[in-house]
This record gives sequence, C-alpha cells and structure tokens, in this order.
Amino acid sequence: MTTTFSPVITGQSLIAGRAVEGTAGTAQALNPATNEKLEPAITLIDDRQLAEATAAAAAAFDTYRATTPAERAAFLERIADNIDALGAPLTERAVLETGLPAARIDGERARTVGQLRLFAGVVRQGDHLQARIDPALPDRAPLPRLDIRQRHIGLGPVAVFGASNFPLAFSTGGGDTASALAAGCPVIVKAHNAHPGTAELVGHAIVRAVEEFGLPAGVFSLIFGAGTSIGQALVADPNIKAVGFTGSRGGGTAIMATAAARPEPIPVYAEMSSINPVFVFPGAIEDDIGALATGLVGSLTMGAGQFCTNPGLVFVPSGTQGDGFVAAASEALRVTQGSTMLTRGIAAACGEGVAKLRNEADVTVVAEGQPGPTENAPGAVLFSTTTDSFRENLQLQEEVFGAAGIFVRYNSQDELLASAEALEGQLTATIHATASDNATIAPLLPVLERRVGRILFNSWPTGVEVGPAMVHGGPFPATSDSRSTSVGSLAIMRFQRPVSYQNIPDELLPAALQEANPWHLNRRINGQQTAS
Repeated sequence: MTTTFSPVITGQSLIAGRAVEGTAGTAQALNPATNEKLEPAITLIDDRQLAEATAAAAAAFDTYRATTPAERAAFLERIADNIDALGAPLTERAVLETGLPAARIDGERARTVGQLRLFAGVVRQGDHLQARIDPALPDRAPLPRLDIRQRHIGLGPVAVFGASNFPLAFSTGGGDTASALAAGCPVIVKAHNAHPGTAELVGHAIVRAVEEFGLPAGVFSLIFGAGTSIGQALVADPNIKAVGFTGSRGGGTAIMATAAARPEPIPVYAEMSSINPVFVFPGAIEDDIGALATGLVGSLTMGAGQFCTNPGLVFVPSGTQGDGFVAAASEALRVTQGSTMLTRGIAAACGEGVAKLRNEADVTVVAEGQPGPTENAPGAVLFSTTTDSFRENLQLQEEVFGAAGIFVRYNSQDELLASAEALEGQLTATIHATASDNATIAPLLPVLERRVGRILFNSWPTGVEVGPAMVHGGPFPATSDSRSTSVGSLAIMRFQRPVSYQNIPDELLPAALQEANPWHLNRRINGQQTAS
C-alpha cells in the first residue's frame, strides 16, 4: 500500500507529468449547496498546450503498450493504491464540489479503485488479448495454409471526458480511464469543470504511479478547458484514436459528429440519455404493494435522480389495482425531501424539464416531494399519462436529469407491447412480476432485448455491479455504440483492435503468440480453446 500523500490543488492541468498553467482564461467551481466559489480558480489550456498533451501521448504509446501483463497490472493496482492514499482530503473536496454526502463519495472511491483492480486482474489473466493461432498446414490440399496468428492491441491515445454525476467512478480515474490504460492506451482526461479539485487530486495519484513505474510521462494527462472548444479540439486531434464520454445527449452527439468528420474517423463510446422503463405487472402489486412503492421512490430519488439508471418511466396497469400502486408510491414520494444537485445549472435544467412535463397535454401531476434545504435541491415529482399519449408524444421520452418520473397506465398486453416498441434505446429495462405474469412477460422480453443493454427482474436499476457479466450500454441514444459497455471487464474491448501475423518468425512474434507462450495465456489453437 502506498503511504499517504497530500498533493496541493493548484487549478493547473497535468500535461505529461508537469503542472501547466493554462493561458486561455480561468473558471471556478461552485459549492452547489451554497453557490459559493471554491478556490483555487482553474486555468484553462489553449490549443498549443493541448497539442503538447496529445503529442506526448502519441510518443508514449509504443513503449506503454509493450509492457507485460504483470507490469501493466501492477501499474493499475498502484493507481488504485495512490487514490486510496489520498485519504480524507479527497472525500472532503469532492463533497464541497458536488454536494454529495461523504458516504456516497467514499463508496464511489471504493468502486473506482475496485474497477482499477478488476482491470489489473483482466490484464494479468490475458484473455482480453484473444490470442488465436492457426498453425501452418503445408500439406493441405488443394492449397497449403501458412501460419496465421492473431492478437488484440490498443487503439492508441484515448480522450476521456469526466462525468458530472460521478466525480470519481466515471471521471479522472474512472472506468473509461481504467479500461483504456488496461488496453495499453495512453489517456488524456478532459476534467469536468464542476469538480476540478477532485479531478486534480486523482490526476496526481495517476501521475505518481506513472513516475513510480518509470513509464513515459505521456501515458497520462489531465487537462482543464472549455468543453465546446478544448473538448472538441481534443476529439479532432489526429493523435487521439478513441473517445470515452459520459454526459448529455447534445454533448455526446456533438463529439460523435466531430469524430466522424475527421480525415481519420475514430470511435466514440458515449453514454448519453436513458429513462430506464419499469414494467409493473399485476402479480407484483398483489405480492407486496408497499415494498414495491418504496422501492420505486428510493430508486427514483437516489442521488437526487442524477444516476444514469434512475427509473423515469413506469408502466402500471389501469384499474383499481394499478391505482393502489400509484397511490402508495405517491404517498411515499410526498414525504421525501430533495437533495442538493451537482451544479446550479443541472438543478435549473431539471426544473425546466419538469416545467415542460407540467405543460404537456394528457400529463398530470400525481405527487410532489418537498424541496430540500438548499437552493439547488428541488423536490421529486411523479406524473401520469396514458399509453396512447406516450406513443404519440416523443417529448415524454426526453430524459429529465433529476428525480422526475412518469406513470404510463396500460389497459392490455397489446398496449404494453406497442409502448415498448415505441421506446428509444435505453440502458436498462426492469420487470416487476411474479410467476403468474410469465405468459404476459414472455412476448415482452424479445422487444426489450432490442431496446436495452440490461434487463432486470424484481430489482431496481440504480446500482451497477462492476464485474465480468455487466453491460452498461444500450442502443442509441443510451449510447453511441450498442456493441459495447462502459462498466465491467468487457469495457476493455472498446479500446482494442485485432492484428493478424502471417508466417512471422517465432522470434519476431509478440510474446502473446510465441510458441513457448511465455505469458501463459489461454489461447485458441486451430479454433479450439486451450488452457495455458
């Protein structure tokens, strides 16, 4: 374990191991609980300083990707140790910058270091390399086969955009950074300007690990700048080969457009917008209406509704049974108190989204919670509408980033299926039911498979397990590429590509493909999986 260290927050970018004062103006974070300015102001870099970071990343790529699995795994573990070693000051700063409670920040730190250690295990095992060997068949008729071998390599330097809602787990040292580093890619993080001190502290932890392992300094940089200028310039830079983004639909699509318009287009893995529908069936209401109602309200209001998986849409049967569930959930919601949202801007946007829903035809307010004690802590809201209105009004599928949800009342299985078909792509879909509902559920599942990345049964979508089987992705607009996940060990595959080696002498082959198998990898030989 690395001993505790306490880097000073300077408001400067960390470019290839150096603290660099930006020359393109300043910005300042606010405490969302008080709207007070937090010191120090951050200095924003210009295009020339950005080019230094991307050039250093490109220069570091070949050296860094040549590290052995053991070396790279140990490096990831050291980053985790260093983040832990930041101690209480990291929690305290993150609380000031986000308004989130200390327990939430500490839990997110545990998830962040857990992700890094997960990817260390992935790298050490080596299955992500997907080593394949088709040995030569010189006597094959009618044509012989040459020796062909394949492995995956990193794409190159990756741009990562820090998320507003997860200052640790989806930001400087979060899942995108961890998976890109695990793939052998240098990383440049565009920090979120709402929590710059938190970002800088974690940035120092990564820089320290780079120095401790004697890696090229360009393996990691952290930059501060305006998203509409430096962020777009980062994506457009020819040294960048992939992008990881978590944020708004507008921001994600703008980045996608820039990446696609480059002379060399690059992949963008953007997580953007999801309202995470919940499908409530009669059996679940009969089973325990109280637990179901409190579970919904708890998931809806968790983190002030600022999780990407908060349930924003709840399909409930019409009639007295469904009325009872709506009433129970409404009663549970009315006693809730709003929590401070991440920024003044996010709270204002939430208010605007709620105001739009209030003005929609055939949408009614069924319950409102109490505002919280701070200016940026609006109360939660539940609305209700019909399946016909939901299908006809695309505005009802727009994400409200906050604790706001809509009950959609359905009269039949056909109505429910038609509404599911009308859904945009989502991160999750949740089913609450008992065995008595199985016949009705069965035709819904294939529809949901086409619409979402994760299907849950009798649980709630908030809370994403970090493990090998997790998918945190989905069809557009949930993400920009439904073939990928941003959480779990499969996330490493976003930042890799396959390379084949035909008839290469053994001594020139990469270690992963040499006959002696020096890294003791599981490999697929002649199409058959073989253990190391």
